[in-house]
Amino acid sequence: MDLKGKDFLTLLDLSTEEIKGLLDLAAELKAKKKQGIPHRLCEGKNIALIFEKTSTRTRCAFEVAASDLGMGSTYLGPTGSQIGIKESIADTARVLAGMYDAIEYRGFGQQIVEELAEYSKVPVYNGLTNEFHPTQILADMLTIQETLGKLQGVHLVFMGDARYNMGRSLMVGCAKLGLHFTACSPEGYFPPEDLTNTCKEIAAETGAVIDFASDPYEAVKDADVIYTDIWVSMGEPEEVWDERIRLMKPYQVNAELMAHAKDSCIFMHCLPSYHDLKTAIGKKVGEKYGMSALEVTDDVFESERSVVFEEAENRMHTIKAVIAATLS
Repeated sequence: MDLKGKDFLTLLDLSTEEIKGLLDLAAELKAKKKQGIPHRLCEGKNIALIFEKTSTRTRCAFEVAASDLGMGSTYLGPTGSQIGIKESIADTARVLAGMYDAIEYRGFGQQIVEELAEYSKVPVYNGLTNEFHPTQILADMLTIQETLGKLQGVHLVFMGDARYNMGRSLMVGCAKLGLHFTACSPEGYFPPEDLTNTCKEIAAETGAVIDFASDPYEAVKDADVIYTDIWVSMGEPEEVWDERIRLMKPYQVNAELMAHAKDSCIFMHCLPSYHDLKTAIGKKVGEKYGMSALEVTDDVFESERSVVFEEAENRMHTIKAVIAATLS
């Protein structure tokens, strides 16, 4: 694996062996972290963190990873820079690349992070766009590997709206690493056809399976992993809830659905999750529609089959691997 100086924009840009290499490096760095072994592989370097969308896991993962690697980091929040407002993407990339050794972007269209990479002379990392979320998928795959002991042949069912970054990125990750990916969604809520065709071509080489279903109970009958995400994506208006609740309610991950999967099936979620009414949005939506939870019920979220917090921790270890591989 030789990724030094390269961008990390989507898993489509990496070979299967390179992705496996990043997972191996993440596992190695995680073990060192747990044992208290220093691994300041990027001593003296600095990273700029552009966040046009707020975050808990992505921000903390990048900041802790950078610190562990011996790096400095600068957080530029939604109002913390002039990107796209008073300064073009191209100019921002060239300014930051003159001061920093890497740039992370979390925000809107994939074309923004692609343009940053085009004009930057230092590596650019995708922390989330509307279309892709590659650092999350690395964390997911490390978690599956740790929990189930393998990736090849594992059946992952994504439950809900698969049109956006998580449905798309999980499909790409599964295709690259030989998993069986099923998007279980209402008709019209599957990943785009062009990306699906690309993933099926990749799957033909890796042994992966890409398929689609609209019947939740049929989809999960041999599932090793049931994965879901919030029903309304970041940036979508509140008005979409009425239609989304109607469409997605049959795809809620609850105890009855989990009972139709393998006894060894685990539950995953990229977070945040509306599994109870303890958040402002969860409470507002839940009370309006008479629901105590949205995309996953609390009994599943808090069950022994849930690995959501192991998955969240692995965001940091896998992001650290990406930084180390591209800078050290």
